[in-house]
Amino acid sequence: MTGDDGTAPGNVGTEAEIDPALQSLRTADDEPAAAGRSLARRERIRLLLRSPTFLIGVFIVLIWVFCAVFGKIVAPYRFDMTNILNKFQPPSGSHWFGTDDLGRDVFSRVLVGARGILIVATVATALGTIAGTAIGLLTGYRGGLVDEGVMRVLDAFLAIPVVVLAGLALAALGPSSFSVVIVIAVVFTPIIARTVRAAVLAEREQEYVAAAQLRHERGGYVMFVEILPNVSGPILVEFTVRVGFAIFTVATLTFLGLGIQPPSPDWGLQIAQEYIFLPAGYWWPTLFPAAAIASLVVAINLVSDGLARVFER
Repeated sequence: MTGDDGTAPGNVGTEAEIDPALQSLRTADDEPAAAGRSLARRERIRLLLRSPTFLIGVFIVLIWVFCAVFGKIVAPYRFDMTNILNKFQPPSGSHWFGTDDLGRDVFSRVLVGARGILIVATVATALGTIAGTAIGLLTGYRGGLVDEGVMRVLDAFLAIPVVVLAGLALAALGPSSFSVVIVIAVVFTPIIARTVRAAVLAEREQEYVAAAQLRHERGGYVMFVEILPNVSGPILVEFTVRVGFAIFTVATLTFLGLGIQPPSPDWGLQIAQEYIFLPAGYWWPTLFPAAAIASLVVAINLVSDGLARVFER
């Protein structure tokens, strides 16, 4: 039985009539949500700009980034210029950080050495973050057997000591910057995946996710368009934390001869080449690269602390 207009009793309209109404409702709901997100972003930026911890960290990091980009230009000497007659000169007006066992200017080598460690650590952490975020989104949103299966594999992977894993991988791949990037990315992926998964588990119960599911949005859309922007804070904090760990890891692997190779002036390589002269009293070729590593890691941790305080509010 139908009405005069040909529709079944109780139907409020055809599918063509309903869809524009749903689209209008969706648009009306999205506008205040978008405005709220924009307001939240502006508030976070304001808080970050008022955070001394964050600003000091950013300032130090930018100094080292500048050195990484323009180190060869601003360095007073070529980083690989040797002068045996001038070896082991202590810090002075002509050589601010002294010279090493080959008479190379330590200050110039520290400036130029920022490039390798920053590139390797940042690229490796970025790759680990991308992979870990994808896995965390998938397991956190899907749940069930997918979540359990992937998490158990990651738990088993995390049980392997990092040094052992890195040693095995680098033995197979050979010591190089590329190998270090791959090793660090692989090690960081499960760690970041667990962090993202925890954030997604909390978000998937929110109303906006349920609304997207009622609209029959695809899983990929819900994960990457709806949920991902709302878990970007924890991901950003985790990224900065992992960059600090990556810098230490790069320096350690290079010190052990498994990372960046000569003739690079990498900080870890400088320490590996010069620490044997410490007993003879030549401390400066080792101290200044080590201080550079410490200052960069501390600065990144300050940035991470500032971000964590803002996103946890």
